[in-house]
Amino acid sequence: VQLQASGGGLVQAGGSLRLSCAASGVTFASYRMGWYRQAPGKEREWVAGITGTGAYTDYADSLKGRFIISRDNAKNTVYLQMNSLKPEDTAVYYCTAGTFYGNNYEPRSNWRYWGQGTLVTVSS
Repeated sequence: VQLQASGGGLVQAGGSLRLSCAASGVTFASYRMGWYRQAPGKEREWVAGITGTGAYTDYADSLKGRFIISRDNAKNTVYLQMNSLKPEDTAVYYCTAGTFYGNNYEPRSNWRYWGQGTLVTVSS
């Protein structure tokens, strides 16, 4: 199983960026997908999650309204659209895949596979 995240880079505050994560080696639609991030010197935190069909999404409270998770099962890809970016959004963003039940997306123990991360830097 491979999860390949891409789309990170340097963006000015207030700007937007879209991250992508391409999955291989899995029956993609069978997996919930998620994004986490880890800022320098901080713990990895959950950002967003989406069900296999894409019908249900959930977000960290602090990011609701700015970030949007989506997926294209035909392309085995999950996306994270990030808008109105702030310097505190600077982090390495990781995509993840899991097959757990229920609506608790936050625990890292729920997720089985992890991508390598892509760095997002937001300048002020």
